[in-house]
Amino acid sequence: MISVTALQQNSKTIYVGLLSTLTVFLLMDYIPVLASFSQWVTPPVSLFLGLIFALVCGQAYPKFNKKVSKYLLQYSVVGLGFGMNLQASLASGKEGMEFTIISVIGTMIIGMFIGHKLLKVDRDTAYLISSGTAICGGSAIAAVGPVLKAKDSEMSVALATIFVLNAIALFIFPVLGHMFGLDQQQFGTWAAIAIHDTSSVVGAGAAYGEEALKVATTIKLTRALWIIPLAFATSFIFKGSGKKVSIPWFILYFVVAIILNTYVLDGVPQFGQAVSGLARKGLIITMFFIGASLSMDVLKQVGMKPLIQGVALWAVISLSSLAYILLF
Repeated sequence: MISVTALQQNSKTIYVGLLSTLTVFLLMDYIPVLASFSQWVTPPVSLFLGLIFALVCGQAYPKFNKKVSKYLLQYSVVGLGFGMNLQASLASGKEGMEFTIISVIGTMIIGMFIGHKLLKVDRDTAYLISSGTAICGGSAIAAVGPVLKAKDSEMSVALATIFVLNAIALFIFPVLGHMFGLDQQQFGTWAAIAIHDTSSVVGAGAAYGEEALKVATTIKLTRALWIIPLAFATSFIFKGSGKKVSIPWFILYFVVAIILNTYVLDGVPQFGQAVSGLARKGLIITMFFIGASLSMDVLKQVGMKPLIQGVALWAVISLSSLAYILLF
């Protein structure tokens, strides 16, 4: 029987083996006679493998994981744009735009009340968790943190809280969507509003269906633009340092990709299909990197009060957005 210690000692070898296996099976999709063997490799499965690896073997190549997952996610999101039509995307995302404004502001207010007032979580950590829940998870925290002059420990706790909840969301949201009988449009809208990070939103959308993926991606990236006004508002409210705001430029490239696919590449749909298909595979690999970044140290770092704030706020935004979608 292989001990946990032995697995930890060979963590790098196991890591490379898992990553290579996922890649090989994904590439089988391009070989007609072998395509059926790649069907099991989905975003939730990839994330699960990464999580199991990290919790059993610990972190292998943590810096590599963090850097590659960040950029591969951005490239994959841009690639997804080549499989979307501008008019169809605007039409599908319009329904979620109305609720976005209300939910962003409401989440910030409720989050500070739950975290700072009720649970007595320190102000900066409570604000960062609220920002990550309101807009787009880690990206919002990374953008707002320097403006808020947050400490590294506060940033770490907020990021770890959001990260843990994101991992959970990718598994349970598709199940809940089917349980409530949500159609593709409804689920895409719900996922974009109620799930924190873009990676988990896109992953959950891809697991639910093609239309859900398009709706979720469009609404989430539009929602992510709120990083800019939130950062400026943070600087004004907390008299921040005026540090440069980190703008997620890949969102602009995503829009450019949709425009190109709609008006320039309309006559050659094969190109868009090939690029978007490759992007989906990149997304699946990204899920493994994200899962492999979680460890027992990260879980211990979270603490109970910030986690309770994150879960409570997540429950509020999830249930209120679900009620809005089902009723309206």
